[in-house]
Amino acid sequence: MLTLFAIPKAFRGHTGVIQRNAIGSWARLGRGSRVVLFGDEEGTAEVARECHLDHVPVVARNEFGTPLVSALFQEARKLAAHDALCYVNSDIILLGDFLPAIERVRARARRFLMVGECSNLDLRTPVPFADPSWPAQILRRVSDSAVPRGSWYIDYLVFSRDLYQELPPFAVGRAGFDNWLVWKARALGASVVNASRVVTAVHQQHDYSHVRGGREWSYRGPEAVRNVELAGGREHLYGIGHASHVLTSRSLRRQRPRWARLEYHWDAWLGRVTWLALEATRLVRHRLGLRAATFRRFLPLVTRWRGKGP
Repeated sequence: MLTLFAIPKAFRGHTGVIQRNAIGSWARLGRGSRVVLFGDEEGTAEVARECHLDHVPVVARNEFGTPLVSALFQEARKLAAHDALCYVNSDIILLGDFLPAIERVRARARRFLMVGECSNLDLRTPVPFADPSWPAQILRRVSDSAVPRGSWYIDYLVFSRDLYQELPPFAVGRAGFDNWLVWKARALGASVVNASRVVTAVHQQHDYSHVRGGREWSYRGPEAVRNVELAGGREHLYGIGHASHVLTSRSLRRQRPRWARLEYHWDAWLGRVTWLALEATRLVRHRLGLRAATFRRFLPLVTRWRGKGP
């Protein structure tokens, strides 16, 4: 039913823990799914063997050494044994509601893209997969302490196999490419489905130490700037709020119109102000023992206040 693919970072420290958590959850989605790990980063081959997953070590990269989205999607389509594919970030835990949601969308739409908002969760320890109650434990933690990630972060994309035939050479993990994929699906006339109401996807909090230049490089560095240029400008960057349909517990229905462009500018402004405030207060915060994550936890409350959530 589903071929899921990803390109993990090196399995070191906290990044290694959260990636093992994520990939372990994918390996337990159930029959009808296949997982392919791309790349030759440290630990990828070992994790693929441990979890009995497929592994493709060689992926085309740009001059910075960053994998290319076009190459990744092309190879995944060649390897896919199913009519639905899923690109997912390697820090996302997926649970038992994922495959049923895809099956419901597939039954109602021939060409589709399914996306959804994730929940931010600070998870520092390995998920106890040996305990059959591990999904319930994750759900409990999500209910107790997780916060919505926001509708402009696209952490998983489930799409019909023939949807994306040709893609620009976007850099993986840099701003813009995932939002363009949403725009492209709408431009092609596919059903873009917001599954936030029925899919619990967990984004494990992390820093950006794996990227040269950190978060600033990922979102505003030269690769991010190039991604936006390849997308044809910011008018071709869509979020979950641009979905044409919403999946509920009862039906797949048309999504009511939203002021998505206004939301984009609000998010950009809010993100910039937050970053400047955190930088300006860094010394004081460190002396008081206050982490940036403590402040960022309040941002989704602003998101919900303006009615952006599902």
